[in-house]
Amino acid sequence: MKTTYLIALGIVLVTPALAYTFAPPSSTERVERGRYLVNSFGCVDCHSPWQMGPNGPEPDPTRFLAGHPADLQLPPAPAGEGPWITRASASMTAWSGPWGTSFTANLTPDDETGLGTWSEEDFIATLRNGRHLGRGRELLPPMPFPAIRNMTDEDLASIHAYLQSIPAIANKVPNPLPPADAH
Repeated sequence: MKTTYLIALGIVLVTPALAYTFAPPSSTERVERGRYLVNSFGCVDCHSPWQMGPNGPEPDPTRFLAGHPADLQLPPAPAGEGPWITRASASMTAWSGPWGTSFTANLTPDDETGLGTWSEEDFIATLRNGRHLGRGRELLPPMPFPAIRNMTDEDLASIHAYLQSIPAIANKVPNPLPPADAH
């Protein structure tokens, strides 16, 4: 009798803990997890244009995760020499190297210029395969997709949920440019 009582008590105590462990996160928990990951993995560093603030360079909060500003026209990137083969714009949203010039994407949920129409599956496929929408052109440096693709599906889904929750900003980022010697 005592053994039966202890087993029943164990089931009563363990079942809620197991249910909590295996329950999928709520949408609020998923968005908060995504916020944490976006801010911890440095997404803001490249996908938000930088401006000069009172304490030096800082991300422009009015263009949060909107990618390279459409209104920022840049001259051709200078040639890289010696061990210095990578260059970045002052906005930190345009990068140049042996691959050509890449411009950081608009990660806001704008339907026309951002990720607004991207499904969770499209987003995860992009970061898993290193290709736009999981099947298009290659993602270019400095995008660290080789590291990000190792994240769990749940983490990538959380990032997608967070990016869909931020304000949409209409900002058409230019297409990548080929290397100067490819012209």
